[in-house]
Amino acid sequence: MTDIEFAEIVGRTKKIVLSAVRRHLAARFSFAIDDVVQETYLRGYRHLVSGKFREESSLGSWLYTIARNESLRMNGRMAREEEKAEKAGRQQMERAPETESREEAAVALDILIEKLPPKYRGVMELKARGLSEKEISLRLRITAGTVKSRFSRGKELMQKLSKEAV
Repeated sequence: MTDIEFAEIVGRTKKIVLSAVRRHLAARFSFAIDDVVQETYLRGYRHLVSGKFREESSLGSWLYTIARNESLRMNGRMAREEEKAEKAGRQQMERAPETESREEAAVALDILIEKLPPKYRGVMELKARGLSEKEISLRLRITAGTVKSRFSRGKELMQKLSKEAV
């Protein structure tokens, strides 16, 4: 199979694959859509090259099934990561005394930020340093609207982590 043939397959099936991912990937993990789609096509390519696609179904439905399975795998993987982060946050909060100094609060904030998915982490780190939305937008090369939504979602995730840690 040549790269051109595979590019044609991707072109013909991308709507089907994205449909499967949107349907089966939990909304809270939407930041991982690109990873799931990429893994779907990598698996599909490997199977096509090795002759594992037996043409018992259409190529589209076969890739849909792979995309569904990859979405479900990602849901499990990300849920386990959330559980680890929540557990670490709870342990950190249990160790922190009721009256924390500013330095201890800053460390606790850094720990919570580290537990966020990368796309939220970058925005939250820069916001914690005092940068404006416009400065963050320029530095990360994303729109101001994206900065606002990632900050809002990051803040929600951090609140969830800190509440569950108590």
